[in-house]
Amino acid sequence: MSVTATAVTAVAAFMAGFSGASVLVRAKFVVEPLAAYGVPHSWWNGLGVLKLAGAAGLVAGFWVPVVGTLAAIGLVLYFAGAVITVVRAKAYGHVAFPLVYMAPAAAALALVR
Repeated sequence: MSVTATAVTAVAAFMAGFSGASVLVRAKFVVEPLAAYGVPHSWWNGLGVLKLAGAAGLVAGFWVPVVGTLAAIGLVLYFAGAVITVVRAKAYGHVAFPLVYMAPAAAALALVR
């Protein structure tokens, strides 16, 4: 794995981990928009765990590349779903937020393939 791929993957893992932890600790800047988008409260823990699992998978991918690839695919799909959720809620000004988190996961996927 190149230095660039390693750095991008590390950034993607950090961002996904931060996002997942923010949901689990109910950070106001994360859960208020989730509520506004109509995401059920009962989903929040699962969504946070999925992001943390994606982050862990990216890190595991340093040793087992297929795990990192699968984690990157999962995170890209997760954040694509987040974009769709934001658009369905007609919060068009917020579309950039999930895209910011998706970008390093997509870049990591592109660099390790």
